[in-house]
Amino acid sequence: MFTQRQNLDNGTTFSLQGFLDLSKSIQIILCIFFLVAYILSLMGNGLIILAYTLDSHLHTPMYFFLRGLSMLEVCSINVTVPKALGIFLSMDRSITFFGCATQMYIFSAVSVSECLLLAVMAFDRFMAICHPLRYTSVMNSKMCYQLATGPWIVGFLMSLIHTSSIFRFPFCGSHHIAHFFCDIPPLLHLACVDTFKIELYVFIVCVCGATIPFFLILCSYIKILYSVFLLSSKEARQKAMSTCSAHLVSVIIFYGTAMYVHLRLGTPFSSYQDRMTALFYCIIIPTINPLIYSLKNKDMKAALVKINSIIHYPLYIVYPGTKLY
Repeated sequence: MFTQRQNLDNGTTFSLQGFLDLSKSIQIILCIFFLVAYILSLMGNGLIILAYTLDSHLHTPMYFFLRGLSMLEVCSINVTVPKALGIFLSMDRSITFFGCATQMYIFSAVSVSECLLLAVMAFDRFMAICHPLRYTSVMNSKMCYQLATGPWIVGFLMSLIHTSSIFRFPFCGSHHIAHFFCDIPPLLHLACVDTFKIELYVFIVCVCGATIPFFLILCSYIKILYSVFLLSSKEARQKAMSTCSAHLVSVIIFYGTAMYVHLRLGTPFSSYQDRMTALFYCIIIPTINPLIYSLKNKDMKAALVKINSIIHYPLYIVYPGTKLY
């Protein structure tokens, strides 16, 4: 146990361990994985944002929220991956006090916002399938903008509280962070003081920002599935299931990994385990979401084909199932 206590100031730097404790061959594989995932995520989410912007046929609540999700994914991967790649390529593990605080603040805010936005998207599908006659009146433009901006506001306010609290703590001895970005568990592991209050707050945030929305999503999908099975048309059932299954897969992966890390703050910190788990919600989710939401979506695929005809870019590299005409 460290005996030295240091109060951090703006001139203090941390050192991110990244994956440098693993073998060189594994580091090379992870570096390639990070780089490819980063490029695909930016391209995939960027194309969804561009498709919504250029194609008026996509100007519906579902695609409006999907664009918002893609914007959150772009923010999320940009705040974590570039620094992780820098550790792999230049071996520069240092990150300033301000840089670490900013990284934690933005990533936490985006994560909470994404949890809430996924719940909003489930509510949108619930209204569209279970209450189609009321859908247009309820999901009007004003309501959509409120539901889209609400998660951002709540996420950034919640993140401000715990980030400012954590970076007031005195930290012990070495400032080596056993992670590839400034996440909450490894920072609390370095604190010299009792962190029970902030851990309790983070737990409450996880319950309010993740667990409760997750169960609301599950309840929505139970009702959606019941309504889908009551549809007389087989084609209508398949269309509804195709739209909702993509959202449900994304929800299970994102919520499952995020809650696993942040609802167990009171347990002993495991560097390797938490880093591997973080790969899912930091890297894999932003990369596969564009594929999940577009490969089985005829409207999105048609919009991507139109974009390809305008910019003459080979979309099939990112979306191998898309036919180009």
